[in-house]
Amino acid sequence: MKHEIGKLLESLYGPGRASGIEPRLARLIGRFVPGPGTAAGKAGRASMSQRDALLITYADQARRAGERPLRTLADFCARRLKGVVSGIHLLPFYPWSSDDGFAVKDFFAVEPSYGAWEDVGRLGADFDLMFDAVFNHVSAQGEWFQRFLADDPRYAGFFIAVADNPDLSQVTRPRALPLLTAFRTASGVKKVWTTFSADQADLNLKNPEVLLVLVEALLFYVSRGARFIRLDAIAFLWKEIGSTCLNLPQTHTLVQLLRAVLDQAAPQVLLVTETNVPHADNVSYFGDGTNEAQLVYNFALPPLVLHSFATGNAAVLARWAQGLALPSAGVTFLNFLASHDGIGLNPARGILSQAEIDALGRRALEHGGLLSYKDMPDGSRLPYEMNINYLDALSNPAQGEQAELAARKFLTAHAILLSLQGVPGIYFHSMFGSRGDRTGADASGIPRRINREKLDCARLERELGQAGSLRGRIWRGLKGLLSVRSAQRAFHPQAAQRVLDTDGSLFALWRIPPENQGQVLCLHNVSAQPVSAPGLLAQGTSARVWTDLLSGRRYEADGLGEPAIELAGYQTLWLRTGNP
Repeated sequence: MKHEIGKLLESLYGPGRASGIEPRLARLIGRFVPGPGTAAGKAGRASMSQRDALLITYADQARRAGERPLRTLADFCARRLKGVVSGIHLLPFYPWSSDDGFAVKDFFAVEPSYGAWEDVGRLGADFDLMFDAVFNHVSAQGEWFQRFLADDPRYAGFFIAVADNPDLSQVTRPRALPLLTAFRTASGVKKVWTTFSADQADLNLKNPEVLLVLVEALLFYVSRGARFIRLDAIAFLWKEIGSTCLNLPQTHTLVQLLRAVLDQAAPQVLLVTETNVPHADNVSYFGDGTNEAQLVYNFALPPLVLHSFATGNAAVLARWAQGLALPSAGVTFLNFLASHDGIGLNPARGILSQAEIDALGRRALEHGGLLSYKDMPDGSRLPYEMNINYLDALSNPAQGEQAELAARKFLTAHAILLSLQGVPGIYFHSMFGSRGDRTGADASGIPRRINREKLDCARLERELGQAGSLRGRIWRGLKGLLSVRSAQRAFHPQAAQRVLDTDGSLFALWRIPPENQGQVLCLHNVSAQPVSAPGLLAQGTSARVWTDLLSGRRYEADGLGEPAIELAGYQTLWLRTGNP
């Protein structure tokens, strides 16, 4: 392993510089390697099962007056989610200055208004934790950048100052904002690389001192209880003027290096890459299946599921899902429909036509959402993200759709998410049936805040308890789906998956556990019209009895063949062979 780290360092920095960095990195790793008798030392290598499911949430998502938000969250999750999800993806909870936490001022501290490390530990007592490693950039108001502005020699090479006027036209822009920002330093004005905003200064990974401090942060997160570490916006990490500066080979080498460090210091910890890019580039972060991320966000899934419900036709989703493949048994997808960000359009390019992508954008606007744009090399702007709550994207809130119907659509969309090979991640506002916060987005001028509303905990509890409420229906429905999923080996991340060719409105797949017993046929109707499913049971098994895991209804074949199966509009059936 040490030899592998040395080769990766040589690839990035050349043999001469690598020889000086490697022993320092080894000493750093040695500080965090657990002893063989400790709990961490006995944890073994990372593994996943059908019981793994994550809630995605901000630290201050649920609030009570006079109580630290992290404590409120820990109490709420312990009461509502213990045994429902296995883990919590805690979005950046470090001191920050903008971008709702993603302009980090200090990687090693907890934002004081949220609480303290002991509160994070309280949450970790009941759940596995995912921390964000926001390593592409830091806050321009943080200590590192302020020392750069003061010409502190240690921080002179921490950031990317661009001299003269090089051709940057090929650089991929994730947002419609300037790539460079002028800052006044002690020695004069400097133009600094700021990919995401003027308050987020990109770190210079060509400087090995930056690498060392980021590895220290990575291992610090492990020491604070992280089971998953999410590499935020990792595709932008390495910059080469004259290139796109996206998905560069050096970026993959950096991910391999971080993986090698974890394999040595904390093999029980899983690395997750967040790369909102076209699908082929996204899955490249699995590497060869052993040397990069164990989990990759399945970014194409949210727009493709929405397209299926918008058209009442799952054919495109099915064709794409039929092509999903994993390079090894040690990796899988992190499947999600909604997050703190919007619904990305870039991952659907090459899968959906431009006309279909444009139709999704129009739908978002018609349903009360917004669109975010990015700058293109030719100077034009292209929509890259729909800023809309996923429930609103499925059911237009202005049309007053009945709670039962809106919940049925939403739950069937999430049943698709939960049936697919991978680990599911469910956003807080999805788990608890929130609508969008257009007022908050408009007041702040930040489109993404449409899906980031902070909730009063007491009010949330009351609404969840109201019989027939949209929140209550969605919460109980998702809780039931997650409970069924966690009990079935067929939903293990490594259980085989076979997506079927079916009627256009039916998304169907077999999940087959490693021991080939207890197969599950997952049927999801993405349209309002009833649909039959003839002949599908015979495609996967010769069993004569099937049980719907969600309703308990039994289906028995008669002497003429399999039973007739019909799904109502927006209905889900998960049919297990035999008696569960």
